[in-house]
Amino acid sequence: MLGSYNYNGIIKKTVVGFGTLFNNIEIRRVSGSKTEVMKVPLAYGPKAKFLARLRQLGDLTTQDQVQITLPRISFEIQGINYDPTRKVSPTQYIRHTTGNKENKGFMPVPYNINFELAILSKNQDDALQILEQILPFFQPSFNITMNLVPELGEVKDYPVTLTSIDYGDEYEGDYDTRRTLIYTLQFIAKTYMYGPVVDKSGELIKKTIIDYSTDSVRTAPREVRYVATPRSLVERDNNAVTTVSADIDDNDGIINVTDASGISLKDDIQIDSEVMRVTKIDGTKVYVARAFNNSTIAAHVASSNVFIITSADHALLDSDDDFGFNELYSEFTDGKSRNPTTGADE
Repeated sequence: MLGSYNYNGIIKKTVVGFGTLFNNIEIRRVSGSKTEVMKVPLAYGPKAKFLARLRQLGDLTTQDQVQITLPRISFEIQGINYDPTRKVSPTQYIRHTTGNKENKGFMPVPYNINFELAILSKNQDDALQILEQILPFFQPSFNITMNLVPELGEVKDYPVTLTSIDYGDEYEGDYDTRRTLIYTLQFIAKTYMYGPVVDKSGELIKKTIIDYSTDSVRTAPREVRYVATPRSLVERDNNAVTTVSADIDDNDGIINVTDASGISLKDDIQIDSEVMRVTKIDGTKVYVARAFNNSTIAAHVASSNVFIITSADHALLDSDDDFGFNELYSEFTDGKSRNPTTGADE
């Protein structure tokens, strides 16, 4: 828990994503037949830093040889707050499989990151050009798509919301003092914080093979074999094969479906949260035994999806899930033994 190293770079990614929204803003100044185009500089930091830097005169004896120019845009984080309105169950988790690699992490925690963006300009027209390139896109939110945790495949759209706009004029003093117009925009980025990502590859035992022999010698040929694999009690891949064509009440042992071609005898099917065992198929009529896998008999309405619990669902099982077992007993008289290295009978 606390003290174990974990860094997903969420805040850094959010800062980069927010700044990227404003890194292609430009202003144009027209003089007669000529148009001057200037890209507005963008930098991370407090506006007070740039105001102080602006008031410094260039000094050829130091590194500050050139005074900074306006207009420019600065932004910085103002605060980070927990958002209880987007809370999800802390016991749920995310599982992501790529090839033979399986990663697991708990559901993210919602946090709001407050940003302040300052537009600094020495004349009103430049400032208004910048402002009008920003405001039309926030109504009041603009969504950013970001790959927050690649190990979990977590690509999320999170909104950046414009909450307020303030205006200030920093001109004070005599005619030698530079005038600075400042528009200050407040934003909230609704992002998520993720905990540790755990590599679960190879940790789960998903198949057990036990060979029995009447001889006590370790290399004795197997005579009886018992194989057990985990079996999902519910559907998990959300892959519907058909739909119910008529309402089903608590006492029905026959259900009518729109298409029964994808259903086979002895299949375990699931409608809503009830699991049923198929005992007979006649056209689009499916005869079933109700309330399998400790599920509860319930009424179902027409157009409900029908799912089949298959090997794809078994493969999605995790150690925290409720599951049963597929069991297979085999007898042998061929005098072979299983090679534990290759898994072949020799």
